[in-house]
Amino acid sequence: MLTESEKLKALTLLGIELNQTHDLDILLEQVLTRARRFANADAGSIYIRSGNQLHFSYTQNNTLCQRLSKGEKLIYSTFKIPIDKYSIAGYVALTGRSLNIADVYKIDPASPYQFNRQFDITSEYKTRSVLTIPLKTSNNSILGILQVINAQDEHKNIVSFSKNDEQVMHHFAGVASVALERAQMTRSIFLRMVKIAELRDPKETGPHVNRVAGYSVEIYEQWARNRGIDEKTIHKNKDILRMAAMLHDVGKVAISDLILKKPGPLDSNEFEDMKKHTILGAGLFADAESDFDKAAREVALNHHERWDGLGYPGHINVITGKPLPGYEVKNGITRGKKKEEIPIYGRIVAIADVYDALSTERVYKKAWDEPKILSTMENKSGKHFDPELMEIFFSKIDILKAIQKRYTENNDTEDYRSARTKTRIFR
Repeated sequence: MLTESEKLKALTLLGIELNQTHDLDILLEQVLTRARRFANADAGSIYIRSGNQLHFSYTQNNTLCQRLSKGEKLIYSTFKIPIDKYSIAGYVALTGRSLNIADVYKIDPASPYQFNRQFDITSEYKTRSVLTIPLKTSNNSILGILQVINAQDEHKNIVSFSKNDEQVMHHFAGVASVALERAQMTRSIFLRMVKIAELRDPKETGPHVNRVAGYSVEIYEQWARNRGIDEKTIHKNKDILRMAAMLHDVGKVAISDLILKKPGPLDSNEFEDMKKHTILGAGLFADAESDFDKAAREVALNHHERWDGLGYPGHINVITGKPLPGYEVKNGITRGKKKEEIPIYGRIVAIADVYDALSTERVYKKAWDEPKILSTMENKSGKHFDPELMEIFFSKIDILKAIQKRYTENNDTEDYRSARTKTRIFR
């Protein structure tokens, strides 16, 4: 529990801290974690505005997490609610004014907004105090809503959020909004790059790359924890990996439409040309030396390598496209990388990309059913995929399925009424 002087000091450093995170999803997690710490709140949620709706984007809940087994995460459904006066979050977004409610079960029946008790019933959680703050852009429009829930005293008793809590959270929201607005802009730029690839290859969509990125981060996080990597490094690498994974197939922009859009299977020559997208994608990041550029190059070049060495492009010079000395097999063909020769980000994205390809309907195929997908992935362990990472993959399958539902191809989430009864959380 932070003292007032600690809160003031933390606020002065908050902007620097948040601006070190660039990916929107990773930043949402960081913002909510910090907000709950400032307010000593048991739980919280963030909604991001899209048009006249609020999309439920991220949640945390200490009480519910304590019911989980070690290593498990809270799984939540995504949904959207209208910006109107009937819900607490909708009212704050509509009016631009915060709400500090001591007990949501004692809201005046004459109030336009009410608390939906179904969330508590579904999750077996008891919501009491709720502080809801608007997140505003630099031009004072509503970016989203920050909600912290169940303030706690030093003895973990649920109490009301104080006026001082409210003032501190307004300062916090102002700083966080700047970082979130910047992260949204970064995400928009990345998705525009993906859109260029989508014009060439209809398989490369915004939802696809967001799913691959989301899967990759979950697998990496557990892999890193298994190795005792510190939390600061894990957070930094999650931020970098998520953005890099979104651009795993960016090199396809340089591949011929005749190959990318061919309705049938590729012949051997066409497939050789297609394989060049790994080198071309890596080449886009060959000169720059930031951590992101290095990760993006690593992912683009290596996500089609295989654990057994039968993948591509192998030990290749990204600039010349020729085999590295000592790795040429014959006639300019290089040996594929195998096992730990494949960088960790490449090994992770390989799993995420194949899983999403099997799980998703395309113009040329139906989505596979789950038993077939999992059986196929299991059979590829130790052949196509790193067996250690595959163990993590199967341990995280429920989380990966939740990510899949979040980023659907038609970009449509569950509507509010449906989500009220299906969600496994309270918001």
